[in-house]
Amino acid sequence: MTISSSLNAGVMGLNVNATRLATISDNIANSSTYGYKRSEVDFSSMVINQRSSVYSAGGVRATTYKDILSTASLVSTGNALDIAINGGGMIPVTDVFGVNQTSTERDFMMVPTGGFSPDENGNLRTQSGLYLLGWPTDSTGDVISGSRDSTNGLVPVNIDISQFSASPTRNIGLGINLPADSTIAGGTGEDFSLPIEYYDNLGRAQTLTYTFSPVVPATGESNSWNVSVADSAGDPLAPIASFDISFNDTAGNGGSINTITPGAGMTYDAATGEMEFNVVSGPMTAFIGKPGESSGISQLAAPFSPHNVTKDGSPIGDILGVEINQEGQVEAIFSSGFRRTLFQIPVVDVPNVNGLTARNNQAYSVSQDSGDLYLWDAGTGSVGSYAGYALMESGTDIAAELTSLIETQRAYSSNAKIIQTVDEMLQETTNLKR
Repeated sequence: MTISSSLNAGVMGLNVNATRLATISDNIANSSTYGYKRSEVDFSSMVINQRSSVYSAGGVRATTYKDILSTASLVSTGNALDIAINGGGMIPVTDVFGVNQTSTERDFMMVPTGGFSPDENGNLRTQSGLYLLGWPTDSTGDVISGSRDSTNGLVPVNIDISQFSASPTRNIGLGINLPADSTIAGGTGEDFSLPIEYYDNLGRAQTLTYTFSPVVPATGESNSWNVSVADSAGDPLAPIASFDISFNDTAGNGGSINTITPGAGMTYDAATGEMEFNVVSGPMTAFIGKPGESSGISQLAAPFSPHNVTKDGSPIGDILGVEINQEGQVEAIFSSGFRRTLFQIPVVDVPNVNGLTARNNQAYSVSQDSGDLYLWDAGTGSVGSYAGYALMESGTDIAAELTSLIETQRAYSSNAKIIQTVDEMLQETTNLKR
């Protein structure tokens, strides 16, 4: 009987609206939960085979899902380790058991935002017990990244490092002018010295001294210099490297490097303009210029002028704090101004974000519906960059949820009225016998 199908449809209507009420309750309860993705319910009609003269109600069914693809506003916080994704993608995390497990054993999850702080062992974790994962760096600060389509290279982010750190100087840039008049016949032959402070492997300040000796000809001008390099960490009177340099004086090229002839203790690459040599603490690279170009060392009719001398490295410094920049690099900041990269946090993405499986604490895991994960560098591909000092708000809109609550209440009451009506009609059918 079609009247029976009406009863079934009414019961199904009660069930699906009860399901919708449950999602609304969850959304409202989590309206202040950072990173919460609202629950949605999708109603689908059910159709029973119909005959031309008789209609049977098929009813309705509900499908629930998390609207993970939607993003909410970011709010600023005072914690440098509060992070969120400014765009698509999610943050890789694991649970407390995964900290000491291998990547294949670890329960891999992802979250849209997290307020992290170090535990007693220095591992970054949320208050709910989710631990941040990232790619570690080597001794030089270069990231050791693993496979992009698996989590094999990820490890728990640990910031329990030494309170002191130094970075040795490995690269120097020379931007100086040598006086052209010094290479003219009758010149004084006076040497010019350029001391450059650098830092050795222990953070001690040492001095590298470049001595420029002009080649004074008997007549005319030579436009040539002899250069030696001495290291205060060793014998300051014994050069560790030397080279000869000559300059152009032709129209359009005046003052630029003509030739560089390497001497003992160094090599020179004309393509990069760099010389390589060894100080006591290890290898050193110095940019001195390319032939035909005026950057680096030049010779013009002007005084000796070190106008742009640069170097990397830093002395010993106390650690001031740890920050996560927009590229996802976890950086330790020292009082010397030196920043040391400890980890890089990739951004996780999947083909079908809404197909992820919802877990506790606003976490999600890969499922068959979501597709396989891929680990991007922040701000590349389809994913956003990291926002530090920020958390993502809840995706719940209270006004919209209360409106949906009214609609659900009315729909529930209407379906209940159908059941009541069917009951009265069945009672009338029963009364026909009396």
